[in-house]
Amino acid sequence: MDSSKNQPLVSVVTVNYNQSEVTCEFLESLKNISYKQIEIFVVDNDSPTDNPDIIKERYPYINLLKTGKNLGFAGGNNFAFPHCKGKYVLLINNDTEVDPGFLEPLVDLLESDPTIGIVNPRVQYFFSPGVVQHGGYTPFNFTTIRNFSIGYGKKDEGQFMNISESGSTFGAAMLVPLKVIKEVGMMADVFFLYYEEHDWAARIKKAGYKTYYNGTSLVLHKESISTGKDSPFKTYYLYRGRILFARRNTYGFQKFIAMMYIYLITTPRITLGFLLRFRFDHIWAYWKAVWWNLSHRKGIIFDLPKLEQ
Repeated sequence: MDSSKNQPLVSVVTVNYNQSEVTCEFLESLKNISYKQIEIFVVDNDSPTDNPDIIKERYPYINLLKTGKNLGFAGGNNFAFPHCKGKYVLLINNDTEVDPGFLEPLVDLLESDPTIGIVNPRVQYFFSPGVVQHGGYTPFNFTTIRNFSIGYGKKDEGQFMNISESGSTFGAAMLVPLKVIKEVGMMADVFFLYYEEHDWAARIKKAGYKTYYNGTSLVLHKESISTGKDSPFKTYYLYRGRILFARRNTYGFQKFIAMMYIYLITTPRITLGFLLRFRFDHIWAYWKAVWWNLSHRKGIIFDLPKLEQ
């Protein structure tokens, strides 16, 4: 008897931007998974110098969606949601490769507890075998607007195989029930890159769901192939997102304290750090992120975009 017939359908969504070969490497690893009830969506974010059609040519069974313009991480994933038919949606970076048995533990956990709104796998660095990138999150400190990835940079010797509640969610790979997306909303595409998954997790938790980590599932991450590991582009969107996250998820006196911390403590510290390294390009990128938040006070929609049911 084929037990896969009893598996709920999972919609796999990955976003491609100028990295069709990398996306094909991800899809090649996905071919070998033991979970069979999946549909796959590759969203091309209007790659300017790359031909995403090769993805469909090599893997004709996938659904290739073209946005027509670069919608960023949140917007790219949101673009696929109306097409998803699965009970669960797996949002996973195209610069990952997956363990053959990675999906069953994530699905089984969500099947066992309907109060869980997102679950992450254990994530290791692809190019540093056995080194952990993500083993769950500590809770957010809503003064500093920071949290920490548990196990980050440590050698994985089996100590991160636990299943536990997590302080937020890790955007590289996250499984979400479609009913939660319909109830809470899609990701806020105003972020474009970085912190949109934390914003989403905060809204999902506010709706009464839990965010979880399942270390029995493993994904390997090639890390920042699209944006660069140390680029002003990344600096701009990372800090733009961090400040925007604080604006959207703190309230009253807590918001006042968070903003004071960002502008009076974090900003001088970050500026001095880049100055000492003579990284004037990063100083410009950071201050551009600050200015974006100061100048975009109106017109920011704080609700999440709804997925039509």
